[in-house]
Amino acid sequence: MAMTLHVDIVSAEASIYSGLAEFVVIPAEMGEVGIYPRHTPLLTRIKAGSVRIKSPDKAEEDLIYVSGGILEVQPGVVTILSDTAIRGQDLDEARASEAKARAEEVMRNRTSAMDYAQAQAELAEAVAQLAAIAKLRKVGH
Repeated sequence: MAMTLHVDIVSAEASIYSGLAEFVVIPAEMGEVGIYPRHTPLLTRIKAGSVRIKSPDKAEEDLIYVSGGILEVQPGVVTILSDTAIRGQDLDEARASEAKARAEEVMRNRTSAMDYAQAQAELAEAVAQLAAIAKLRKVGH
């Protein structure tokens, strides 16, 4: 039997994932981080993107979109706290594309620095969701 670690992904609304994994890949602030059993303890911020989880009982990886947050690695346990977390199959491409277009429009017609900063954040989140959807299609979920 392969070595495993426990992974918990929690959003502001609910617990999205809780289970064993052979490894997990997270979009950390400075780049993707791969976590395997016995990883050294770690606490870091994460950015919007796809979390990939390889469960011991599945051939394919699970994909979960996170909007950013905090990653904590302790011996045998990985915890991801995010404002928004959505299972890959629940992502809505039309809604993400629409949000991207709205944010781009606001950035073109900005009325204040605050509007522009908010639009930038919304654009980054929409682009990350669309990238997660593209990854999901590539692996054939």
